[in-house]
Amino acid sequence: MALEATFRELYTHLRRLHDTLLALRVTVAEDKPLKGEAALVDHLEDTILELMGLLGECLTSARAAQKAVAHPLNLDRARRALTNCQERFHQIEQQFAADLVSYEKLKDLSSLGSERRGEWLPWASSVKHGLEQCRQPLDLASKALAGCWQEIAERVGMTSVSVQATNIGQQLVSAPDVRDSEKEGAT
Repeated sequence: MALEATFRELYTHLRRLHDTLLALRVTVAEDKPLKGEAALVDHLEDTILELMGLLGECLTSARAAQKAVAHPLNLDRARRALTNCQERFHQIEQQFAADLVSYEKLKDLSSLGSERRGEWLPWASSVKHGLEQCRQPLDLASKALAGCWQEIAERVGMTSVSVQATNIGQQLVSAPDVRDSEKEGAT
């Protein structure tokens, strides 16, 4: 795939992930049952907002990388922006796994729905469904990041220059100073 198209695809997948997280936040925070409060709801919303903040940084870096691969091509700037994007995305993946879809969090979500019943049970089910909806955009964005790195590596490999030295070096020998030898002979 062309370099620019690969970076455009990355931005598109990150944008889809943003939209999916936004929909999840609406389900968690705005569609929650009106009756009763739960610390789990606050935790989920806070985590989603943190992820969206990281994703905003990720999108900014992806856009910078996308501009760097446009004409005139600047692979170093693209590499630096992509590195920043990759670091933020890695944080997103880790936090998603640890704070949203870990066994403990999903168990807590199920327990909340089962214990409170009523509107809480379908809400918990909707949140689980929303979490599952995030998996595909995460996976596609991860693959798009890998594709961008592959494109950069291929470009760097195409333009690399190899230098091989064939001389080991030169040996420099200084001639004795004439004045020094005259002084020695004069004494």
